[in-house]
Amino acid sequence: MKVALAESVSALPEGASGWAYEPKFDGHRMLLFHVGGQVRLQARSGRIVTRSFPDIAEAARALPEGTVVDGEVVVWTDGRVDFAAVQARAMSTPARAGELARTLPASYAAFDLLSLRGEDLRPAPYTRRREELVSLLAPLGPPLQAVPMTTDRELALSWYEGLRDTGIEGLVVKRLDQGYRAGRRSWLKLRHSDTRDAVVAGFTGPPARPQALVVVLPDDDEPVLSSPLSPGVRAQAAGLLPPAQGTGELNAVGLGDVTYRRVVGGPVVEVREQVTRHRTVAVVRFR
Repeated sequence: MKVALAESVSALPEGASGWAYEPKFDGHRMLLFHVGGQVRLQARSGRIVTRSFPDIAEAARALPEGTVVDGEVVVWTDGRVDFAAVQARAMSTPARAGELARTLPASYAAFDLLSLRGEDLRPAPYTRRREELVSLLAPLGPPLQAVPMTTDRELALSWYEGLRDTGIEGLVVKRLDQGYRAGRRSWLKLRHSDTRDAVVAGFTGPPARPQALVVVLPDDDEPVLSSPLSPGVRAQAAGLLPPAQGTGELNAVGLGDVTYRRVVGGPVVEVREQVTRHRTVAVVRFR
């Protein structure tokens, strides 16, 4: 199932009414399905990740049959959202998934309800979907929880500034009267800046002089090839990247299929992301 997307903006929309504001968590986008007697977890890319998150899958069994929820899976470390930790969970093998569920327990920040007991709610306005979502999850409790929401613009701005230290990267803004538009950028997204953290999943070029990094961004699980590294970042990468463990392949705009060297437990880097016709990512520095 395709997910609804958000368009980046530089300011909140004007007007005091008609909008819902939600904090934007720094995690992995995930759909929860309890359909046909089975629970399935789907990443934004369409990849099935049920085995990587057995704790979330077990909690999703409490959802009524015929239910689909949209949200973000996160891992909290010392009171802050830890994207590197949730990436480690997402990339875990089935053999390690159970152990990581105990040492890095995940939470699910739900922000939309697409189906309830077999009824397709995507055409319904946000107000109804939100009301049904809160009613559904409130009795269940953690790790399945509805994200906070307000229609108060000033309160949303206080969240934008006050929650930054917890790893909240901004706000998502939605029309109260709008349906769920799968595959379309019908929501708005206000970030603190155009830079964000990403986890290194691989590199191209020789280990002593990497040419570009392959990174995984929050809210996505598809690896992205960065633009060529600057000399300073390239020198850092040579000393900080863990040994390669096999190869992977991705499709890069203008380059086609690219083979890269995989790394496990890669470091966190700060990247500058631009989305015009195509998404481009430049590595600014290692964290």
